[in-house]
Amino acid sequence: MAGAQIIPVRVGVVLDMDGHGEMALTCISMALKDFYATHDHYKTRLVLANRDSKGDVVGAAAAALDLLKNVEVQAIIGPTFSEQANFLIALGHKAQVPIITFSATSPSLSSLRNPYFIRATLNDSSQVDAIVAITQAFGWREVVPIYEDNEFGEGILPFLTDALELVNIRVPYRSAISPLATDDQIVAELYKLMTKQTRVFVVHTLSPLASRLFTKAKQLGMMSREYAWIITNGVTNELSSMDRFVIESMVGVIGVKPYVPKTKELDELASQYRKMVQKNSPKAFTQNFDIFGLWAYDSAIALAMAAEKAIIRNPTYRGTNISRNATDLEAFGVSETGPKLIQALSTTTFKGLAGDFELVNGQLQAPPFQIVNMFGPGDRGIGYWTKKNGIVRELNFTSADTNTYSTSKSNLGSIIWPDNASFPPKGYCIDIFDAVMAALPYHVPYEYVPFATLDHNMAGDYNALAYQVHLGEYDAVAGDVTIIANRSQYVDFTLPYTESGISMVVPIQDDKRKNTWLFVKPLTWELWLTSFCSFVFLGVLIWILEHRINEDFRGPFWYQVGMIFSFAFSTMVFAHIQKLQPKVRDANQLIKNKDYVGYMNGSFVFGFLKNMGFEESQLKAYDSPEQLDEFLSKGSKNFGVAAAFHETPYIKLFLGKYCSKYTTAGPTYKADGFGFVFPLGSPLAPDVSRAILNVTEDPKMVRIDSQWLGDMTRCPDPDTLYPFKSLGLASFLGLFLIVGIAGIVAFIIYVIRFLHENWSVIERPDPEFTMWSKIAELLQKFDNKDLRSHTFKKHKLSERDDGCCCDCMQSNHENYQQSPSSFSLASPRTNCPPSPVPSSPSSTT
Repeated sequence: MAGAQIIPVRVGVVLDMDGHGEMALTCISMALKDFYATHDHYKTRLVLANRDSKGDVVGAAAAALDLLKNVEVQAIIGPTFSEQANFLIALGHKAQVPIITFSATSPSLSSLRNPYFIRATLNDSSQVDAIVAITQAFGWREVVPIYEDNEFGEGILPFLTDALELVNIRVPYRSAISPLATDDQIVAELYKLMTKQTRVFVVHTLSPLASRLFTKAKQLGMMSREYAWIITNGVTNELSSMDRFVIESMVGVIGVKPYVPKTKELDELASQYRKMVQKNSPKAFTQNFDIFGLWAYDSAIALAMAAEKAIIRNPTYRGTNISRNATDLEAFGVSETGPKLIQALSTTTFKGLAGDFELVNGQLQAPPFQIVNMFGPGDRGIGYWTKKNGIVRELNFTSADTNTYSTSKSNLGSIIWPDNASFPPKGYCIDIFDAVMAALPYHVPYEYVPFATLDHNMAGDYNALAYQVHLGEYDAVAGDVTIIANRSQYVDFTLPYTESGISMVVPIQDDKRKNTWLFVKPLTWELWLTSFCSFVFLGVLIWILEHRINEDFRGPFWYQVGMIFSFAFSTMVFAHIQKLQPKVRDANQLIKNKDYVGYMNGSFVFGFLKNMGFEESQLKAYDSPEQLDEFLSKGSKNFGVAAAFHETPYIKLFLGKYCSKYTTAGPTYKADGFGFVFPLGSPLAPDVSRAILNVTEDPKMVRIDSQWLGDMTRCPDPDTLYPFKSLGLASFLGLFLIVGIAGIVAFIIYVIRFLHENWSVIERPDPEFTMWSKIAELLQKFDNKDLRSHTFKKHKLSERDDGCCCDCMQSNHENYQQSPSSFSLASPRTNCPPSPVPSSPSSTT
């Protein structure tokens, strides 16, 4: 096409020229290049004039004024952020120049009031229904929004709170965090959230603030099974640009993001983008390609199509009556082609890379939202949300099977929650109360109301909470209220739904430390001495039984003695050695040492400890398991605590998280467990008690306990970690008697058999053989090998150490045994020397 036929249409681009802005500008340039390569018949060509908005509102306004006054652009693409857009929209309306943004998402930027504003990105309010559906799916009754304290963050709040209230989900508190907040200020806000009853948070911030928020939440222990986190697309859209360390701290978070279909064109664009960036600025290749790049790409295509459709012939400004002293805010004209261009842009539709491009009242229509779960190095899809069908497992655009709107969590894939938990957080007592009320034979409508002040702090201790039922402020209490005598004077309790008891938790002391005599601790000295004697006895007995038939029990005298004692010691070293023990054994030790002791703030355990004999100055309150861990780690000498007392369910919950560091010690003190509170004489109390019995006997209760109190099977049994007392002789007396009797019987049988075999020596009539000489000869025979035993018979044909046959030795031995007086040598085989006649004491000189 000849150059004279091309009509240039000047378009301004106002972006923060950081990594993200450069990525978007690159996508815009690529879009125009690709589009005009396939539409070379177009008479119009968009010509870009880009300006840096320098990251603030003033910079964006100055850039727009320059483009309108000096360049006379026909449209402006940008700005980056919602707070920058308000003033630009007003300027565009005055100059009748379309302002097209692909990243300003705040709902407060209403296109209905600004006819020259085009939002080619999603309005933040479009995701609200998806977030509410997720909240409904898991039965959460309260949600706390955490939002960025600016135009972007505040814009979604009215839409979110209204949508939640429509389905009876309360918003008891709103947490606003400035994008300029210090780390200490973020931590202070998170600590405030930890004191609230609500444990479900919706985070609506941009990625820089979200990165700092989740990093600190992880450090404070808030990325645990007690909490649920939902992130809006303000975070999920920028996950690819977030630090890997931050992503790892977000494991278990649920998010929503616009669904972008995977296409061949999308893959080609991503490849082309990487090549272009590496070619132009390889050192700056840090910003990944994301959905904002796709919206920027589609925005440029839409504007190019609209410019051609508007039949722009002479894109100029017409002057206005401007006084000589007019400011820059007034010193620009009005675009003559603006009305046609905005009309053409509003009716432009096509299939873009980010999905269908269609504007209604200047707003891009929302696609389905994908529900993702943060897992490992990134996110994974677990389902979708559509305006028509709600939560669905898979998208199916070709069928319209049902018009039913679903919020069922069964339509979601498997979810990993914070701390790699498998079940969603809700509230232990709430879970049980819901199950109990569902087990009643009739329907009882109820509503949860927090016991809190206007600033959302707890309004008092548990005594005050129970007393509010007596006063009629509440109809019941569904909480962890312990059944104690003084409360039962003014309210009725149901049967307890948890086991009772108050336990002491203490640090574990590792006995792998240097302790020379550590190995003797499991047994008393009497038991060690008895064990040693029994092992020596067994060693001697085995030596006696094996000496004549086992080469291992023969040899020099000290060798045989060593065998006996080595057997004894090798048996003793297999005794189990104590490795772990509690640093504190009982409460009396704490009282005597005046150590600091912890208790849960607001708990009746404070009074219980004072009655035990602890001084008030020794008692130190903590507010969370994480703070208790900190106190116990420091120890009493470092302004922490030496031990802490709490009710059994909470001890289980604490040990489920920290079982490698702490254990229980001492006795479990009597308490009546948790019960639900009703007014005195309430007809509901006995019915609820009966329902509690049904629920506690149901397997569902086991699941609730496991979900909230932790899987204690992962922790070693404290009783196996350390013995409180050394084992004594009485514990094994029966065992020693059995072993002793068996050994003596075996010894007697052996002696009888040996004497029977050698009875000829005892009955020998020769007067020269005295009793002592006979005993000496028997001992000599005992010291000799028993060549008739199975041990030596199987080697009968084997050669002796000097190479001769041993069958002649056997023959000589047998002849001598049968008739010592007429003994003669058997005929040996070749090379077999005569075996010497066994000597006797009488024949030796």
